[in-house]
Amino acid sequence: MSKFKTYIDETANELLHKVSWPTWSELQSSAIVVMIASVIIALIVFVMDFMFNKGMEAVYHLFS
Repeated sequence: MSKFKTYIDETANELLHKVSWPTWSELQSSAIVVMIASVIIALIVFVMDFMFNKGMEAVYHLFS
């Protein structure tokens, strides 16, 4: 149990004193970048899915 308490104490000390946390403005900038990238990737996946769907419909019409 002593090792566990030591582990918790060292972890808390490291998180509070040794980690450099980003500022609020850095977090906002990063969040905006992630949101824009997510929208772009979603649009790319949508276009790929739409094109694949239309291509498969064309193939099915050839054989029906």
